[in-house]
Amino acid sequence: MRKILIYELKRLLWNRFFLGILLVLLFALPLAVVVPFRSELFSADPTAVESEREPFQPGDLDAEMVLKVLVGDTVEEMTLGEYLVGVVRAEMPASFEPEALKAQAVAARTYTLYKIQTGGNHGDTADICTDSTCCQAYISEENARNNWGENADAYEEKIETAVRETDGETILYGGVPILAVFHSCSAGQTRASGEVWVNDLPYLQAVESPEPADSIPNYYSRVEFTAEEFREKVLTSYPEADLSGDISGWLQNAVTDTAGSVESVDVGGVSMKGSTLRSVLGLRSACFEWEAADGKLVFFVTGYGHGVGMSQYGANQMAKEGADYRTILTHYYTGVTVEPYTTAAIG
Repeated sequence: MRKILIYELKRLLWNRFFLGILLVLLFALPLAVVVPFRSELFSADPTAVESEREPFQPGDLDAEMVLKVLVGDTVEEMTLGEYLVGVVRAEMPASFEPEALKAQAVAARTYTLYKIQTGGNHGDTADICTDSTCCQAYISEENARNNWGENADAYEEKIETAVRETDGETILYGGVPILAVFHSCSAGQTRASGEVWVNDLPYLQAVESPEPADSIPNYYSRVEFTAEEFREKVLTSYPEADLSGDISGWLQNAVTDTAGSVESVDVGGVSMKGSTLRSVLGLRSACFEWEAADGKLVFFVTGYGHGVGMSQYGANQMAKEGADYRTILTHYYTGVTVEPYTTAAIG
């Protein structure tokens, strides 16, 4: 009996010893794995994120103007040239042709000056902001480089060159900067501003646009809505619309332009612009057709954006075909000149 008790005691002690060793190993192994990699995970190696390129130096005219730019909740001061580089980074793919990037730089400069001339949206707080729903999109060099990866140096150089080589150049109509709006891609023809918004501006008229459909992501898109989904979206903005009865009769009397964009359509008896219905439904453009099938409304959409002013993919296609940036801009904005701005031009 005594031997049995001694054996059991030894076995218990051995198990506890083994358990202790096991617990030590369980705690030690993660540290052994993590610690050697900690220095790499949190390395401050500047070659991983920084470039040896010199900071951007804008041209003389773009350097003269210092803007107050609202970035989130903070107002930052930067030259017009520095701001434009951030806009072009965000608004147009850096892989586009150099002449297309120049056209984008001039359009962005013109839009900025127009905003300043007309008082902008921020009063005395700022001249412009980085919110694309209010002004223009903007991205810092650091964030752009993270997106571009191994192409970062080449892409940054292309964009800085586009801004520098168009220093001060502005799209003018009657000697003043225009509302130089732009969009991603049209359905083969841009739209007049009066078809989309309230004012029909003489320099924002419909023109042909060479769109390389096969190389544009999601150029053709398809969206479907159940009857309940469609009702919810439309009635939220237009509660007077009559969306009873068969779903096939909810949309009627569509009027389209030569490119297929919907100018107007009756929705449940309420007449609205195609651009309005596009906004209500969240479609990629107002160039759409639809059909009723299996109790749903299915929309077939071409292009992306409001369709007014310069088409970015169209501009890139023109550049590929040999057009320079001035030719691109005077094609998309009718009756304008492209020339350096002056103090008088910006009022």
